Order: sequence, then structure tokens, then C-alpha cells
Amino acid sequence: MWILILILLFFGGLLYALTYMNRRNKNEESEITINDNGECCGAHEVCERDSLLNASDKAEYFDDEDLDSLSGIAPEKMNETQMRQLSDVFYTLRESDVAAWLRSLQVRNIQLPESIREEALLIVSERRA
Repeated sequence: MWILILILLFFGGLLYALTYMNRRNKNEESEITINDNGECCGAHEVCERDSLLNASDKAEYFDDEDLDSLSGIAPEKMNETQMRQLSDVFYTLRESDVAAWLRSLQVRNIQLPESIREEALLIVSERRA
């Protein structure tokens, strides 16, 4: 029993000594860069993902190809079924996909009714904060 404890202490001390010498020999300092640009936080994937501005003319589909029939229709001229189609897609989206979905709707020239648009913009603004 004592031999086992002594072996464990020996290997623990050896591991500590090797780790100490390895870190002591590495005097490299990590470089920290601070981005003072107010437009971009430096994490481009996050900024582009939460942005509502279209960077390309390519539409991204979220299993909502049937919404293409709503292209060019003003929200006040939509009937109940069309509004239900939009709300069904919106309420099944993950919060992280809402901004991309809004960009996709812009490219496809699909306008949202006021109630859905307000909720979507609220979700995007909460994710940014």
C-alpha cells in the first residue's frame, strides 16, 4: 500500500517538474490585438451572421421554397393563408437563423407583415446585445 502511494507521489512530482521546466523554457508572449473599429467586432462570422444587410444576391432557403409565391405582394394585400405560411416558417426557425432568413427574404423580394417583422427584429437585436 505504501509502495503504491510512493510510486504515485514520485510520478506526480516528475510530471510537475517536467511541466515546470517546459513552461519555463517557453518565454513566448501571446499577442493580443484590440479592434477599435466600431463597425466590426473582429469576429466576422458572427457579425455577418447577425447582420441584416445583404452581402450577396444568393437566397438561402430554410425549407421555405413555397414562400417564393409571395414575392412582390404587399403585406396588407396578403390573405390569411399567406400570412400563416410566413408565420409557420418564422416560428419554426432557430433564433440564430432569423437574421439569415430576413436577408433571404430581402433577396427574394418577400415583405413581412408588421407583427412578424417586429418580432424578428426584436430577436435579432437581442442576439446582438
